[in-house]
Amino acid sequence: MNQVERRNAIKEILFSDRNAQIQNLADRFGVSVRTIKYDIEALTCSYPIETVRGRYGGGVKLADWYHPSKKALSPEQMALLKKLAPTLEGDDLVIMNSIISQFAP
Repeated sequence: MNQVERRNAIKEILFSDRNAQIQNLADRFGVSVRTIKYDIEALTCSYPIETVRGRYGGGVKLADWYHPSKKALSPEQMALLKKLAPTLEGDDLVIMNSIISQFAP
């Protein structure tokens, strides 16, 4: 299994189970804990993966708000939201930015 395949498998595990222990992932894929940590670091660039401190290298989980099965916004919808965002302030702006980050393709 190469790096891309392993990272896709880790992603699928997190999408289905929502969390995993780093040591268990390392054992499952026959690589070191450090390799899994590099994989998780790379995946966090595209997905809201959070690390959890703990025994045996800790764990990882998907952010509670993230649900990968949700439909992404169309380019037109995204453009409209980005156009509206500068007109908002305070909590409204925070909510708008969370919508954009959550549903961005």
